[in-house]
Amino acid sequence: MSDLVFTNVRKIFPGGVTAVQDFSLSISSPTMAVLVGPSGCGKTTLLRIVAGLETPTSGTIHLGETRLDTLPPRARDIAMVFQSYALYPHMTVSDNLSFGLKLRKTPKSEVAERVGQVAKTLEIDDLLARRPGELSGGQRQRVALGRAVIRQPRVFLFDEPLSNLDARLRGDMRAMIKKLYNRLKVTSIYVTHDQVEAMTIGEQLVVMKDGRIHQVGTPETCYREPKDTFVASFLGSPPMNFLDATIAAEGGELAVAGQRMSIAARTTRLLEKSREGDVLVGVRPEDIQPAPPGGATTLRLSGKVVLVEPLGHETLTHLTVGPHEIIARGARPFESDGEGNASLYVDGDFLHLFSKRDGGRLAPSRP
Repeated sequence: MSDLVFTNVRKIFPGGVTAVQDFSLSISSPTMAVLVGPSGCGKTTLLRIVAGLETPTSGTIHLGETRLDTLPPRARDIAMVFQSYALYPHMTVSDNLSFGLKLRKTPKSEVAERVGQVAKTLEIDDLLARRPGELSGGQRQRVALGRAVIRQPRVFLFDEPLSNLDARLRGDMRAMIKKLYNRLKVTSIYVTHDQVEAMTIGEQLVVMKDGRIHQVGTPETCYREPKDTFVASFLGSPPMNFLDATIAAEGGELAVAGQRMSIAARTTRLLEKSREGDVLVGVRPEDIQPAPPGGATTLRLSGKVVLVEPLGHETLTHLTVGPHEIIARGARPFESDGEGNASLYVDGDFLHLFSKRDGGRLAPSRP
């Protein structure tokens, strides 16, 4: 078992475009690490650098004691699954799976055994005689996975492997990739811009923007304790709601959309220490509830329902609160009067406070 360590990796393309900036990260072995962020944030460039398809401008990458970035791709013992299936169309599934092993002059008996094992694991053992053109998208992606798995590499790289599949197949393949990782326990880097994939597949999340890391942590930590407004808004569907707020001069209260709310003493002390005047209050859609109960640390607001989206298993309710439009998520829509006015509340322990100056986190969401 060897940790994968990035130290100050930087990539500048011709023309001065900086794709990756001072990227430093340690991925313990074995871990399923997910690089997640919007298009153009540098995540695929990093994956290609690890694979040897791109050369870093500066910095180093080590796998245990081995320095990877100076080795040719074939010497890195890394397998990559691409967004496109990249299968040989004239070969059968069996030949596609075994091709890499045959190039390495693996004994025929071992090739046959490994093809059988991988095909059974990925539930494609009844497809071995078919060619890629005779397969569905999900079946072809399983073959692509099998071609990587059969090599038994030290590291797996996944470059948005599910983006070409429909919603149902993506769900099935997410589960299969996670089961496969749980069985093999090989260090893996998975690249995606889909936060649902990131949250469900990853053990370690690396949230990126503009070539830089914004936060590293477990999916639960990044979701419930985002370090800044970018992470807070990127993870979550619908994203976190933000409302402008002002700290009351006497302390112990916030003014939100012309309404006052009490805040806990621990939050008051933190705000006083940070010397922030105006702040952003962040609230997850699932933490906004109708019919406000009492409570000193409860945000109680009045809003107006402007749109209701029933999704079957849940309902999204769009409300305006002062100048802000927010989204609440729950089993039922909010009850409103004839003019659409509704009451809502958020438990103070589920509030997130951010600086308006730099977007950084000011207070924890829970005690």
